[in-house]
Amino acid sequence: MGAREDLLREAVAMLRHAGTVYSVSPVYETQAWGLTDQPDFLNLALELHTLTPPALLLHMIHDIEKSLGRERVVHWGMRSIDIDILFYGSEIINTDTLTVPHPHMPRRRFVLIPLADIAPDYIHPVTGLSVQDMLNSCEDTQAVALWGRL
Repeated sequence: MGAREDLLREAVAMLRHAGTVYSVSPVYETQAWGLTDQPDFLNLALELHTLTPPALLLHMIHDIEKSLGRERVVHWGMRSIDIDILFYGSEIINTDTLTVPHPHMPRRRFVLIPLADIAPDYIHPVTGLSVQDMLNSCEDTQAVALWGRL
């Protein structure tokens, strides 16, 4: 929702407070996933090198989302911004508040396409598949269109 490009740009800038952003994928536009009766989303992936522990990083992400107008009202509903931790190195994390690697990633082209732009050979620590292999075998048929760069 809102000025999507500006929100992405601000989110990337704010994530720099948690570490060093090494790469940022192009931006892709996709139809809403889950609740589909809403405007298209813009998606990107970035590589952040951080020493921030995962639970604290998640807390920082929630603070960034809130500062950018995110309200958690409806699951998969309209939102100004949504930041996910896809991987945290090769760690496997399963807590009440955080699951890493992101459990839905292998089934979502809108995640895998930008991720493959920056880390095609990265190996998923649970499946043993590379990001590119996950993308190649992904059964999601949702359109993902190149939108541009930040």
